[in-house]
Amino acid sequence: MSHAGAPVGGLLVLVDPVARRLDGESVRIAKDVLSAGAAAKICLPDSQEEFARALARRGHRQPVIVGDDRALVRAVGLLHRERGLGSGAVSLIPVGQVGSLGLARSLGVPLSAVAAARAVLDGAVRTRDLLVDDSDGVVLGDLRIPPVRAAARPSGPSVWSAYRSLVRTLVPAGPRVGHRLRVEADGQLLVDVDRVVEDLRMAAVPSSGGVAEVTLRLAGGSSLRVRAASVTVSGPDFRYRADSLVAGPVRRRTWTLRPGAWSLTLPRG
Repeated sequence: MSHAGAPVGGLLVLVDPVARRLDGESVRIAKDVLSAGAAAKICLPDSQEEFARALARRGHRQPVIVGDDRALVRAVGLLHRERGLGSGAVSLIPVGQVGSLGLARSLGVPLSAVAAARAVLDGAVRTRDLLVDDSDGVVLGDLRIPPVRAAARPSGPSVWSAYRSLVRTLVPAGPRVGHRLRVEADGQLLVDVDRVVEDLRMAAVPSSGGVAEVTLRLAGGSSLRVRAASVTVSGPDFRYRADSLVAGPVRRRTWTLRPGAWSLTLPRG
């Protein structure tokens, strides 16, 4: 679903502090293009707290985030928690290191500051599904519980206790190990803690009517792939990667797909 992306109440341009430090020239270009094409209020917060306050006071302005994947996820998360995602589209002008813009690329946002700013002014608004967890965290792209590296410990426990930091620096990482997890999809048990899950991935399926694809890679080379609207993972402490952010450790987490929960301005075509 899409419609004209021209801002009606003006723009709130939120420049992430990291973007300002890394690439001031791209930030300047973005501000110039936006200010030439629309009524734009430029905000230069110095901290995440100031970023959140400015976004909360946006009024009827359309939020435009100038920054990397983390800045976009932070903004969408804040809007979700204040129940403001339905009030209008979010726009992104990607500014950051190449490795921090993978989500922007996958969402279809141009990585050029000029092209992204033009899309804000005359692009199309497209609805996107959202994964929301039971602590009100959001996932815009994909979720992953990857294997972890087991640290190789020296044979003497007293040495380990005395020189833990040194050992962690000098001893190479051990082999990757999986997790013993209980995974349920829409209330149906997929695996229990007697199986080792080497990798779990979950992402919304476009144009699917509101389901996510869940892929489990199990020890021994077997795998499972299902589609579900809700997934619950429980077991011993585990960490997970939601978009570019690592969270945890937790012992239980449920993710639920919310179809069309947020909107992003993208180029037409």
